[in-house]
Amino acid sequence: MGRVSSTTAMGEKVSWYCALFMAVMLVLSCCEEPSEREYRGTEEVLLLQKLMKKPCDEIYVVREGETLQTISEKCGDPFIVEENPHIHDPDDVFPGLVIKITPFNNR
Repeated sequence: MGRVSSTTAMGEKVSWYCALFMAVMLVLSCCEEPSEREYRGTEEVLLLQKLMKKPCDEIYVVREGETLQTISEKCGDPFIVEENPHIHDPDDVFPGLVIKITPFNNR
């Protein structure tokens, strides 16, 4: 009863080393600084939208720091307020607000 086979002991040792390795990798990945690619993420999305000649989706979710003016310029829709009756005050735009976009060239 007291004797454990060598393969079982080796298996347990390997399991512990794998668990230790995974824990170290997890800690190292949490401590890593964001890469330059993550900083440029929004720039890349805007560039892809320009290349596709589709500036915005028909349903648009407002992001932090955006105004109706910047969205209108980016998406090519000067009539955002008229098309979205739920926007009562053009200055009261907040992140997460869902709006309908119809680019001017599609009219």
